Amino acid sequence: MPPLARRNLMHDKVRLAVTLTGIVFAVVLIVVELGLFVGFTVTTSSIIDNSKVDLWIVSHDTPYIEQGAPFSERKLYQVLATPGVAVAEKYSVRFTQWQTPSGAQESTQVVGFNPYTGVGGPWNLVEGNVENLKTPDAIILDELYKKKLGVTKVGETFELNGRRARVVGFTRGIRAFTTTPYVFTSFKNAQAFSNLQQDQTMFILVKAAPGVSVPELQHELQSRLRDVDVLTTAKFSSMTRIYWMFTTGAGVAVLIAALLGLVVGVVVVAQTIYATTMDHIREYGTLKAMGAPNGFVYRVIITQAGISAVAGYFLAMIVSVFIVRASERGGAAILLPWQMAVGIFFLTLLMCISAAVVSINKVTSLDPAMVFRG
Repeated sequence: MPPLARRNLMHDKVRLAVTLTGIVFAVVLIVVELGLFVGFTVTTSSIIDNSKVDLWIVSHDTPYIEQGAPFSERKLYQVLATPGVAVAEKYSVRFTQWQTPSGAQESTQVVGFNPYTGVGGPWNLVEGNVENLKTPDAIILDELYKKKLGVTKVGETFELNGRRARVVGFTRGIRAFTTTPYVFTSFKNAQAFSNLQQDQTMFILVKAAPGVSVPELQHELQSRLRDVDVLTTAKFSSMTRIYWMFTTGAGVAVLIAALLGLVVGVVVVAQTIYATTMDHIREYGTLKAMGAPNGFVYRVIITQAGISAVAGYFLAMIVSVFIVRASERGGAAILLPWQMAVGIFFLTLLMCISAAVVSINKVTSLDPAMVFRG
């Protein structure tokens, strides 16, 4: 039975090529749309997810990270005095203006953290290191935004909110969903760059001591502090993603595009496999005329669909990898985590086999005598 299915597919190579092209197109479309959606969700909360802390202390009713509001840094000492706190650091994320060499103004987000501990600092460094941020006016930004900000190499100086800023390193892959680049610097420098008062902070990042229950520490800190919210990293990350996905039109648009891509992909695959099965309708009639039971014919059809699904999927993944890598240099990130790749494999298999099963109904009612008619 399997050899028959393979021979049936290979008999007409043009038809096979058309079938695989349809599957590849559908799968690549699904990968791109779902990949954009995954990239969107990851990018919106990347700063939070990579902070490597347990708790975020934010001003009361802060809906997402870009909306953080300043509060007194005296709360830091209250946090440090709380049993179970291993590390607590001031942190800020604030919009400010970058002046390019041509004199143009570009909006940036200055991220201030403690370079001595590295908590909340940059990751994926490809040039320079966090230690370099201990010097005055030092900044690190992502290489993706070099052209936008007019940066070419480490050591160049620019103007950030009217103050001197010196590039000491680059990261790779730290995107901002708002297309406003992150600029990492020491908290002290960030205060000057973003006009944050000396006795204020925008966030406090907290690490629990080993063995300490994070929920219990969260409850204790919330009872000690006033006019702020104590959120777990997962909660604050979720709030930020939900805000951008559902409160703004951008997130809804990406979600709808992902769903439409999925629907179009399913329809293309179903139509392609169904048409391929129908093209072989006389061959199936011949098998039935020779006495082949329906079960045998069904297995041939499903096997053909399975082979087409596997071959089309792997060809589509090759194309998708190139697209994903090309997106690394673009403004919109297309991500393909292995979980999504595995899920799409089974989805492709399901789509192809389901389309074949639908066409089986046509074969079931097939009159074997049709092969003897003109």
